[in-house]
Amino acid sequence: MRFRHISLIVAQALLFLSSMACAQSSEERDLLKLLQTTQAAAKKSSYSGTFVYQQGNQIRTSRITHGFDGDAEVEKLEILDAKPREYIRRNGEVSCYLPDSKVIQIEKNLSQEEFPALLSENVNLLPESYYIKKAQMSRVAGVECQVLNFQPKDALRYGFRLCVEKNAGLLLGVQTLNPRNEVIEQIAFTQISLGDVDKNRLKPSYTNVAQWKTENMTVQANVNSGWTVKNLPSGFKKTLETKRLIPISANVANAEQGQAKSHQVVQMMFSDGLSTISVFVEPNTGNRTEGSLQQGAMTIMGKRSGDNWVTVVGEVPNAAIKQVMNSVQFKR
Repeated sequence: MRFRHISLIVAQALLFLSSMACAQSSEERDLLKLLQTTQAAAKKSSYSGTFVYQQGNQIRTSRITHGFDGDAEVEKLEILDAKPREYIRRNGEVSCYLPDSKVIQIEKNLSQEEFPALLSENVNLLPESYYIKKAQMSRVAGVECQVLNFQPKDALRYGFRLCVEKNAGLLLGVQTLNPRNEVIEQIAFTQISLGDVDKNRLKPSYTNVAQWKTENMTVQANVNSGWTVKNLPSGFKKTLETKRLIPISANVANAEQGQAKSHQVVQMMFSDGLSTISVFVEPNTGNRTEGSLQQGAMTIMGKRSGDNWVTVVGEVPNAAIKQVMNSVQFKR
């Protein structure tokens, strides 16, 4: 009789735990569905607005116009501070307009990792690295949005607070939080309009651009350079590897004769679905000083590796950058 009573208690406990697991899994599925909607909204909906990016003591303002016609995604990003410039992206091709020098730089095979399209294709992996919870409703730029809190499961990434528009799911604002829950970086719309945009607003703002100089930046995507990161922080997966040729002047005499040379830069990008880390490898030219620099949530570290120079950049704590830097290696 006593054994039967204990068995009943155990069975009830297991049933309770099972129901809790189902409830958690259902909540997790709802959150992932919302995040997938947010990821798609940034790429497959039309909107325009102005947003402000605060990193440490630096503040930058940009204007974005985004259109999607069911076939092509077109986006115009205007930088409103310092020297004027704007970027027009059509799917994976980006044209950068530099009015001061009347130059258009074109790069192909680029991935979209900019606000509001911050969530990567690894969005389904986010629960591996973060505890994700819905919080209160809030407002950004006068638009109601759902707050989502991302608490990191280790010390190799920061926490985040996202604000997602309640209907279309567009990401309206992001705050990056340190372990003390202090905001160390943030980006948010100050004005936003959702819905169709005038296609003329997706064209360059400058006139006579046909007469500007065009520079085609050679980018090879989906390459296997031989460089690898042996010890990635948990949850991070490689999302991109490219090679690009960066033109540099050989010397003053050659530059005057219009001659130039270029060197190859390998970039590997890793993401846990929200945080990103990039590794750049290039020839070690000139006198460089090894070390690191931090601005807001961004950490940059540079180091020699044989005849090469390795730079690791990411909006992650210094410990994660150091772990990546110490495990970059070349496999023949």
